[in-house]
Amino acid sequence: MRGKFATIGRATVAAGALVFGTLMVSAVPAVAKDAPPAKVTNSAEFSKVAGPFQKLFNDTVAKKGKVPDADFKAATAALVPELAKVEPGVKSPLDRLIYGDWQRQVGGFTSNDALTAKGLQNMLDSGQLQANLVPTVSAMLGQMAFVAKDYPAAIKALSPLVNSATVDDAVPQMLAEAYTSSGQPKAGLDALKTAIAAKKAANQAPPEDWYNRGNRIAYTSKLSAESTEWALLLVSAYPTPMNWLGATQLVRNGATNFTNQEELDVSRLMDQAGSLKLEPKYVEREYVAYLQSIDARRFPGEAVRIAEQGIATGALKADDTFVKDVLTQARPRAAADRATLPSLAKEASAAPSGKVAAAAGDTYLSYGEAAKADELYTLAMSKGGIDADKDRVLTRLAIAQIDEGKYADAKANLAKIVGPRAPIAQLWAIFADQKAAGK
Repeated sequence: MRGKFATIGRATVAAGALVFGTLMVSAVPAVAKDAPPAKVTNSAEFSKVAGPFQKLFNDTVAKKGKVPDADFKAATAALVPELAKVEPGVKSPLDRLIYGDWQRQVGGFTSNDALTAKGLQNMLDSGQLQANLVPTVSAMLGQMAFVAKDYPAAIKALSPLVNSATVDDAVPQMLAEAYTSSGQPKAGLDALKTAIAAKKAANQAPPEDWYNRGNRIAYTSKLSAESTEWALLLVSAYPTPMNWLGATQLVRNGATNFTNQEELDVSRLMDQAGSLKLEPKYVEREYVAYLQSIDARRFPGEAVRIAEQGIATGALKADDTFVKDVLTQARPRAAADRATLPSLAKEASAAPSGKVAAAAGDTYLSYGEAAKADELYTLAMSKGGIDADKDRVLTRLAIAQIDEGKYADAKANLAKIVGPRAPIAQLWAIFADQKAAGK
């Protein structure tokens, strides 16, 4: 799972605090002036003690850059006990807002995360924080809780934020990880879905990192159904060859009842999506898996094409024993096998059931003869007698139709597929949509 995760740590928190600090108050009168229009005032008790502390605070901050760092650090550390003396005077909501901001700033100066977090919480609890700053303060508080591994606190602070399309990209990922670290990975995935839905509702593209995060959480949490779901979501939103590789691998590796026939149709999608043209280090094993699922004796033409493609891209070595064996079996058969195609079509037409037509369709498809494969698979469906292989026939009928550009027909057939092949059908349906959109 290759998803990136925004850096979350002291440096990020500090950076946020510096930016945020320019928006907050540094003096009691300024807060009062910027307070909401409701008649909210400072208490007499707070006003009595706040003035002296504000002067001390301002005088201390003014020393920054003018005295040695060690002296400034000592001066700000001296603010901590003085700030504690102010707390008994906090009586009104506006008192709490101002006091919380002082805690936040002093905590930042002294690298006291616990004090900073208390300040952020006081600011939120005051109910007097400007509406446009509530998400910022909540995100900072949630991030600090996350770094401290206080996951319940992180969840509490971050959960309300994911309903907004303006949420910072790191927030939904932090929330999802907080849930996962608390043993609730499905709740984490739901949080990511909420954030994605909010972005889409605002006609904005959710970040690829969100899908990668969901993909990783589902996979590492061993949630089979969710792993498939997030693989589909990822390639729907970001259909890069690398993402297609990851999605097809997840579907294949997550299945417990795939035969070579299912694996073959997954490998074919890797090929069509361009994933097999990625760097050899990513796809060497995929070429081997593809060739193993083909069976060089059954589909020699496709085996030769894939083996030679793998050699040309550098993913396979021409002198490798496995590769040499595949080509030794397939090359002598390919020409003769292809020459039998017309006779196979005739046999299929004369056969009482659709089994011969389905087999003939498989052979035509392996040679890229999509139109004829479509015709034969359709014949197989109409003749019947293929109930045990119906989903396989429908899958390959749809593949042929995608190759023909008959995307709506392909999707209609893929929608009929159930059972083990359903995830494969879903992947091909997404691919059909993207081909129809010219992607």
